[in-house]
Amino acid sequence: MADRPLTLMAVHAHPDDEATGTGGVLAQYAAEGIRTVLVTCTDGGCGDGPGGVKPGDPGHDPAAVASMRRQELEASCEVLKISDLEMLDYADSGMMGWPSNDAPGSFWQTPVEEGAARLAELMRHYQPDVVVTYDENGFYGHPDHIQANRITMAALEMTGLTPKVYWTTMPRSGMQRFGELMREFHPDMPEPDPAEAAAMAEIGLPDDEITTWVDTTAFSGQKFDSLAAHASQGENIFFLKMGKERFGELMGMETFVRVQDTTGAPVPEKDLFAGLR
Repeated sequence: MADRPLTLMAVHAHPDDEATGTGGVLAQYAAEGIRTVLVTCTDGGCGDGPGGVKPGDPGHDPAAVASMRRQELEASCEVLKISDLEMLDYADSGMMGWPSNDAPGSFWQTPVEEGAARLAELMRHYQPDVVVTYDENGFYGHPDHIQANRITMAALEMTGLTPKVYWTTMPRSGMQRFGELMREFHPDMPEPDPAEAAAMAEIGLPDDEITTWVDTTAFSGQKFDSLAAHASQGENIFFLKMGKERFGELMGMETFVRVQDTTGAPVPEKDLFAGLR
């Protein structure tokens, strides 16, 4: 341990994902002198193009979007003081059910073993003490988030490394507050149909099932600025509409489920590195 820094590795699907669920911990641990490694699995080519042009619409150029989003990702990493950015550069698969899911070379079509082998190489290089990614459903069912979980867990098996491993989540109480805020900022928003409402109700976890609550409120300004760095996707980033103060109130606490641990640190815990320092 003396010859290398404590290291956090976050495995995310797209440029901008690093900010939403883990921007606070990335900024906080960087400030504490911990090495922070971000692995971004896709190029984000299914994001909005200039002027908000949507994937599949005339004028949407996935390669140009990917290039633009890489620059934004690098700017976000600078804001969060991320030590190392690694990009796997798979093609963005788009939302579940999109034709891009089936495109050759998309992350969703990549064999898990292939993606895992590449990630395992990075894990062996960085020797992370903590690894963070999504749960088995990718938090909300996005194919690239699901695939990020799959390759992360497979890579850990390949390496035999035993870091603490966490999946991002949100307390159901927080999801309820998020819904209230959405209606506050969009009073004309139609009520979701029953099936959609039921699916939303299943996102996140009951508060008592969350193992790890990290208060990153002091770094919520950096988190907001890292999201703002992804300006091309601003139409899709609801959080930017609420301003920094409200954002900090809603997004200051980052929550996780601990799925692998050799430290025996008791839960609930307030620090991803509990038991390691």
